[in-house]
Amino acid sequence: MEKLRRGLRTDCKAAGLKPPSRKAIQARVSARSLREIVCAREGAEVARQRFVPVRPGLRPRSPLAIVQIDHTKVDIQLVDDGARAALGRPWLTLLLDVFSRSVLGFGLSFDAPSAANVAVAIAQGVLPKAEWLARNDLTLAWPMHGLPVSLHLDNGAEFHSRALKRGCEQHGVRIDYRPPATPRFGGHIERLMGTLMTRVHALPGTTSSNPIARGDYPSEQKAVLTLRAFERILALEILGPYHNEVHAALSTTPTAAWAAGIAASDGIRLPADPAAFVVDFLPFEDRVVRREGVRLFNVTYFDGALAPLLDSSERRYRVKYDPRNMSAVFVELPAGGHLRLPCADLGRPPVTLWEQRAATRTLREAGRRNVDEAAIFAAIEEQRRVLAEAQSTSKAARRAAARLPDHRSAAADIRPLAAADATPADAADDDALVPPFVEGEAWKTEFLT
Repeated sequence: MEKLRRGLRTDCKAAGLKPPSRKAIQARVSARSLREIVCAREGAEVARQRFVPVRPGLRPRSPLAIVQIDHTKVDIQLVDDGARAALGRPWLTLLLDVFSRSVLGFGLSFDAPSAANVAVAIAQGVLPKAEWLARNDLTLAWPMHGLPVSLHLDNGAEFHSRALKRGCEQHGVRIDYRPPATPRFGGHIERLMGTLMTRVHALPGTTSSNPIARGDYPSEQKAVLTLRAFERILALEILGPYHNEVHAALSTTPTAAWAAGIAASDGIRLPADPAAFVVDFLPFEDRVVRREGVRLFNVTYFDGALAPLLDSSERRYRVKYDPRNMSAVFVELPAGGHLRLPCADLGRPPVTLWEQRAATRTLREAGRRNVDEAAIFAAIEEQRRVLAEAQSTSKAARRAAARLPDHRSAAADIRPLAAADATPADAADDDALVPPFVEGEAWKTEFLT
């Protein structure tokens, strides 16, 4: 009030007017609404969040009616498996069933959110978890799975990818986007992520929620957990305390809410082919098929089962790929299903899409106008040699090494179809241009051509 009074006195004096008394100023201020005062003091956004009426939140009537997906960068530094040197903070992708507040699935990666990361997280959320639990030596129950009726998403680019829209269309899943700039519409999963991050802060290597909270704690020096170890700890936290503690909004535990909801519903809907489910959500490019195979990102892929797809109609097929492991791609067949195509040269090592793009950029910067497959793989081999030498001194090199081909990816897991499964259709091919490599955007995995 005193600051306002001094300002008015200065303005009145400059204008040759008599300044108002303290009582008059107080009366004018009191006549303003609280919203106007907060807007003037703290800004329009704060005022909107505090005073705009909020409708009742999402109220699904059964499990899987509404599933939210979101990402956050985890407040912890992780280390590599070899030198145990700091790699940085991973990204967490989380799936939440709003009805029961249960975690359907999650994914961890050093790469920022992408179409491929979303595909992997959705696959874990939809499919039964017995195999995943056994692989990670976990004995806790994780019964939550099944195809959602609706995915409730924000407006991130990875949630508007062609891959996600196509996969949801194939499996009868509706996509509902939140209104732009309205974080309150994702409050359920935002609160869950906040809860999990609070518990992460007790682990060695935590960065806390901000520099002030971290103080002088040496996060990188204290880091001891690898990505795989942290994945297991996070699963234990979710399947143990979180799923079995009473949720304030439910007055019961997420596990009990899920069991009661499933018992009262029509059951769980699963994809017809669980083994190939993740491939339905992978990023894709449209290509034609030629006698020598399918060419994608300057690499040729081939299998004898392509023969029924060859004719002169120049029909394009969706060719799906897992950027974490480009040793094979998947041609979507007209009658459903996919045909797995390995590299035409079976002697090629598994590589990531990021390696292919970096190699292509290096070759073009060196003056190579036409980049062929042999040159790409030779450049990747050299890059890996340089990377191995730099790992002891460079965090960036260690993180790049941690991103080498993931042999648990879709390219490694999906069962190949027999030649008899391929349905005759049209085909041919044209060359694929590799998008320019930008280091700060190396996580992007879907391109419009």
